[in-house]
Amino acid sequence: MSERESYPHGVPCWVDALVPDVGAARRFYGGVFGWEFDGPAPMGGNPDGEYYVARVRGRDVAGIGSLPPGRPEAGHMTQVRVDSADEAARTAEEAGGHVLAPPFDVPPVGRMAVIQDPAGGQFAVWEARGREGAELVNEPGAWSMSALHVADPDAVIPFYSELFGWNAEAAGPGMWLLRLPGYVGGEPSQPVPRDVVALIEQDPQAARGFWRADFWIADLDAAASAVGELGGRVIDPPAEIPGLPFKAALIADPAGATFSLSQLLLEDAAAGAPA
Repeated sequence: MSERESYPHGVPCWVDALVPDVGAARRFYGGVFGWEFDGPAPMGGNPDGEYYVARVRGRDVAGIGSLPPGRPEAGHMTQVRVDSADEAARTAEEAGGHVLAPPFDVPPVGRMAVIQDPAGGQFAVWEARGREGAELVNEPGAWSMSALHVADPDAVIPFYSELFGWNAEAAGPGMWLLRLPGYVGGEPSQPVPRDVVALIEQDPQAARGFWRADFWIADLDAAASAVGELGGRVIDPPAEIPGLPFKAALIADPAGATFSLSQLLLEDAAAGAPA
């Protein structure tokens, strides 16, 4: 399911790179993915910042914005669709999280809040008022899924269950599928259940939790070769993923924000990850 028009409550809907140098990030991500950009636009919650929407085939796929005041390091912010940002912020506090940025309007497209889970992982909740989220997913140049990396999954699983209704299902050593009962995404042929909305990956070395975004790419080797010239860095070079029709690489952008790149290896596995 590459084209999306809407997202129900509890489904990740958007990702953006928050960086100190928006121009350098646009050159980097534009070079890696072939993104075109719409903007600049005012950045909600950061009146001195600027924001660009990235597009593939004329459809919104991700964002690049200025690093907000008080956020010490660049990174990708995953946003989860909610019916009410205010209610989600209240629930997050009650469930043991912390509201880093109370709900604020992003005129004219929505309302959001920035949340930190009990292990330190940061994400945003998004109440749509014009922009639902990514209009393309699970195709080259687009976002596929976000994974929460955390040392102790038991410290966060109840929190996300209370906040979004996600159920965690073990999927092998150190990995959990986060499922939203009743949700149907992706395609019938994909190798994971269609109600999977995110992953948890156990990382014993993680001092605090963090969300990492994965993007699909048509030619992973070519993209990895170009990363250095564009100001980024290849952390883990391209390698096949055992048991899955993908190869992947871990990349850092010019500001040090890390993300993964994945290439689908089998044409008939076109729905290899849900959305």
